[in-house]
Amino acid sequence: MPADSPPVVLLHGLGLGGWAMARLAASLRRRGHRVINLSYPSQTVPLEVLAQDWLPDQLRRHHATPSPRARINFVTHSMGGLLLRAWLDLQPALLAVHRVVMIAPPNHGSRLVDRTRHWPLFSLATGVNGKRLGTGPDQLPAQLPAWPHPGPELGIIAGNVPFNPYFAHLTGGPGDGKVTVESTKLVGMTDHLILPHSHTLLQYRAEPIRQVHAFLADGRFKR
Repeated sequence: MPADSPPVVLLHGLGLGGWAMARLAASLRRRGHRVINLSYPSQTVPLEVLAQDWLPDQLRRHHATPSPRARINFVTHSMGGLLLRAWLDLQPALLAVHRVVMIAPPNHGSRLVDRTRHWPLFSLATGVNGKRLGTGPDQLPAQLPAWPHPGPELGIIAGNVPFNPYFAHLTGGPGDGKVTVESTKLVGMTDHLILPHSHTLLQYRAEPIRQVHAFLADGRFKR
């Protein structure tokens, strides 16, 4: 990997932390990438505030603010993809973001949230953002803008083997148990790949990690 290659920023999913992306981070570092593995308060701070204030501050702290002469890459898991989309909508220099890999993003929301967001334990576990990840027009995913064009090259990895059969039933359709394959897709994406893993485990598995490397290197997944 060239010394001047763009840094790779990792954004985990709801209720997790940078530890959830640690295996991926270690693999990227072994390939010579400069990795910025961030932890954000996904349960206590609204996603819009994270996008407007928290993420720009973290990029400045890590000397990774994108500019026409300083490109940057992102790899996200689950709600981390929505955080990135919200942040991208605020950026004047989109071409500085080179490539993005989203793992299991609820780009069109989750029907699991539609059916469980009123459960007391769900609200307790997912905080201020979890109940906003449904599929309705008033929900957060529907409020986000389309993928920018022209914009970063976007590769999306979806899972189709759920871990929890009951959650899979509530979600409906082929998917990873929390997000359907169709919900991961975005108009304007460069490539889309389905792998036989569950939502929670996708970012830990060897094949998704191999595919992240492939997309960051070539802008395409390997088949």
